[in-house]
Amino acid sequence: MSDLKSKKREKSPEDLFKKVLLICPECKTQKSLQVPSKIINQSQHITTITIPTGLVCEHHFQAFVDKACAIRGYQLGDFEFSKIEYIESREIDGIQEENDDISEFTSLLLFQDIINLLRDSVDDREILGCAIFTTDGKVIYSSIPHNTLLNTIKEFEVRKEKKLHSIIKMLLELKNHQKVCSEYIEIHDREFILVILFSHIVNFAIGNMFLRNIVKKIIELT
Repeated sequence: MSDLKSKKREKSPEDLFKKVLLICPECKTQKSLQVPSKIINQSQHITTITIPTGLVCEHHFQAFVDKACAIRGYQLGDFEFSKIEYIESREIDGIQEENDDISEFTSLLLFQDIINLLRDSVDDREILGCAIFTTDGKVIYSSIPHNTLLNTIKEFEVRKEKKLHSIIKMLLELKNHQKVCSEYIEIHDREFILVILFSHIVNFAIGNMFLRNIVKKIIELT
């Protein structure tokens, strides 16, 4: 009986990912992309997906996706970034979404400065990706690969369910020996969780040092 229950709780790939048809705004090349469902479902606004060169075509662009997985717009990128990014957006092309504290924060120039700092920190050798979560586990920015991001979200959900709010730092080692390190950080009187994904060559001591340095740089921006 317990085995049947556990099977019912297991989510299919369709539950974990949603298919989004992307069309390059420059050359009109089309390709379907599997987007983590939680990224779309949890958003109160528009989710910006940054598409790196080579994933769909030779162009680098951004797609703006609503909660129904409908494309609300595109724009060619102003910078080149080697990973898929997810960003909680507030407004695109004059479409105003409902106001709240998170959308106010993501509309600040400071938020863009923090994202640029995290982009610059990723090197594909030691730091593989970064993310910013709200304290209840919602992603407002991520460059962490799909599956690792989903597992990280699940970990925060467990912490929320068990009311482990007193835990201010989390260190996890994945089966492939990659490390996930997170720490609470206060920005403009709001608490967020900074998450860094490290490669297998980085131990927790070095990872924690990198994490502290990035936190320090973010605080200096504020």
